[in-house]
Amino acid sequence: MSDIVSTDRSLDRLPTDQDLGRLQFTTLLYYLQCTNPDNGLVRDKTEPNAPASIAAIGMALATIPVVVERGVIIREFAAKITRKRLRFLMECPQGPEPDASGHRGFFYHFLDIETGRRAWQCELSTIDSAFLFAGALTAATYFDGDTADEAEIRQLATALYERADWIWACDGGPTLTHGWHPESGFIPYRWRGYDEGLLLYILGLGSPTHPLPPESYAAYTASYEWRNIYGRELLYSGPLFTHQLSHMWVDFRGIRDEFMRQHHSDYFENSRQASFVQQEYAIRNPMGFAGYGEYCWGFTACDGPGWGKRAINGVDREFFDYNARGAPFGPDDGTVAPWVVVASLPFAPEIVVPTVLNFARMKLGMTRLYGFKPSFNQTYAVENSPTGWWVSPYHFGIDQGPVVLMIENYRTGLLWNIMRRCKPLVIGLRRAGFSGGWL
Repeated sequence: MSDIVSTDRSLDRLPTDQDLGRLQFTTLLYYLQCTNPDNGLVRDKTEPNAPASIAAIGMALATIPVVVERGVIIREFAAKITRKRLRFLMECPQGPEPDASGHRGFFYHFLDIETGRRAWQCELSTIDSAFLFAGALTAATYFDGDTADEAEIRQLATALYERADWIWACDGGPTLTHGWHPESGFIPYRWRGYDEGLLLYILGLGSPTHPLPPESYAAYTASYEWRNIYGRELLYSGPLFTHQLSHMWVDFRGIRDEFMRQHHSDYFENSRQASFVQQEYAIRNPMGFAGYGEYCWGFTACDGPGWGKRAINGVDREFFDYNARGAPFGPDDGTVAPWVVVASLPFAPEIVVPTVLNFARMKLGMTRLYGFKPSFNQTYAVENSPTGWWVSPYHFGIDQGPVVLMIENYRTGLLWNIMRRCKPLVIGLRRAGFSGGWL
């Protein structure tokens, strides 16, 4: 293991299944090492004193089947870890008080990693709660044995999910709000138009206790933008992660809602097209950033060099901190995210695998602890940096899950096969109008 987590060897060939397995394992270690063993809460990022991220906790739960099936932890102990995490979350205080852990079944975006209570003055986040629910339902579906631990996992995960009041989260409108603050009420933004909110609606529609009405999904899709970009027809969304996160749990191959039936496509094929659009944008490189090319792409929500401006080779450049970068319409500051390329592996392996090889040769940590550094910027020079340019100093909990889960879906389809047996997910898909394929 020391060889795996402490060396950074450049590959002189395309990555093999064994190489992808090593990347998956080193990335997975984040959830084992950055988790509070007392309660199962997962740190948002590797920065010291960072709070827990509710979305990272959900992704950690979703990786448990991978941990078991890949022989990292035996099923019996993985079940105990899962049970402890779910039990703590169910015991976290819910209510309108500003220092609770959540309200109406939803959770705050960030929690104190020791107490589980709201960190900072962050928002009650519907999308981050959805990732938690998806992870909990993964555990509930996977642990189908008759032991006491596995039975309790199913009971706890189901209760956690069914507690969420999806109607309340709509605040009287047809679509879901982004969230809520106890100090000021609902956030004015809503989940409309194609993005990672697809998972949110599927889970909300599938709830047996406080389900969304079917018309909420129609309202979500009403502002979809079908575009022709670089000669490719697709449902547009700029940041690449928006084409991936719902797909960690749902196998969209061959199943279609009304919108996709009209366009003779499906969301899996759409994500494939989006991956090629990102690559083509990097090849064209309209803003002339350093490093972009056929095997250097991946534009998404990620860490960046920081807010500010620099004149570089006579060109005034603007740079961002954590921001939702996208292609081809930006924002773009020269920052590339390796993890989001890996997460497109099931969609477009023929361009992802050689891009992973290129990133491996750039010594971005493919075989080091936690895997690839989450983002880098070759345009932004940094003195005393081993590379000469900016590389993110931290790893993020929400970047690790897509790498682990999408490598597994590419290799075995494990998560997709598990979630085909998840009753709320299947009900949600059908209520959204999906049909065909495995449905």
